[in-house]
Amino acid sequence: MADRSTILSLFDDYEARFPDESTTVERIRRFVENHPDCFERSLKTGHITGSAWVLDRQRQRVLLTHHRKLNIWVQLGGHADGESDVSVVAMKEATEESGIADLQLADSRIFDIDIHAIPARGDEPEHYHYDCRFLIQTTSTDDYVVSEESHDLAWVPLTEVSQLSDEASLLRMVRKTTSQATTE
Repeated sequence: MADRSTILSLFDDYEARFPDESTTVERIRRFVENHPDCFERSLKTGHITGSAWVLDRQRQRVLLTHHRKLNIWVQLGGHADGESDVSVVAMKEATEESGIADLQLADSRIFDIDIHAIPARGDEPEHYHYDCRFLIQTTSTDDYVVSEESHDLAWVPLTEVSQLSDEASLLRMVRKTTSQATTE
């Protein structure tokens, strides 16, 4: 089984930075503590996923995908498939889903945490994604490729994300990005 100590430490750090999200942190922490196989897609009730909040160098635009299965605009990301380093998962998924080679992890800490239901599809029952999101930057805003997992990709100005989605977690990441920009 994968080592869970690193992700649990990341949760502690996250909760210290975002105490108003302690209820969500406690839920994801309990899930990881109670499921040694939390990084495996085979855990049918849910699993850890890694996502990438990919920003341009100026931190004015985010790369979003129009997800093929969910038919909504979301950040890049996917299943851990046994990998316990969720920042590695986020980087891998962002590279695979965008084709961008010069992605850089902007911070080794978790940028956002979200728990969301994935609807039943085919033989797969409804389950939860316990999503750990990382801040990633790039200078290559023109060189992306739309993967089979997406209908489209788009660089969206942070000020316009709310026109594509009313998803609370996306809007929360926009707020976090803009509040970081004003405190730096």
